[in-house]
Amino acid sequence: MIRKTAIAVGLLAAAALAQAKLPAPPPPPPEAAAKADEAKARAAYNTKVEAYKLCKAMDKAAANHFKTTAGAGKQPTAGAPACTDPGAFAYTPPKPAEAAGAHSPPETATKPPSSQAPAGAPTPKKP
Repeated sequence: MIRKTAIAVGLLAAAALAQAKLPAPPPPPPEAAAKADEAKARAAYNTKVEAYKLCKAMDKAAANHFKTTAGAGKQPTAGAPACTDPGAFAYTPPKPAEAAGAHSPPETATKPPSSQAPAGAPTPKKP
């Protein structure tokens, strides 16, 4: 029993050491990230299409139910929202941060930032 435990502990320690020495994987290239984004968008679109098809099938089943219950003397009530067609798939890749204008404005700074305290001044203590 002790021998099996010692072997198991040794294997666990060897696995931990081997895992610790593995290098980090390199970051994916931008093309791969763009393909992954498009695949995500396509999957979301396919989910919308499947929901639309399910909605149409439920409408067809409900119409059949209303037709059969109306003949039995019961008054059916309808109130389901209409199905919305997702349209054709269209993917527009997002702009890179430089082109999107997400960083500083294009003009050069002509005045200091809006803070009142100088850059090297200590902040006052709260009472």
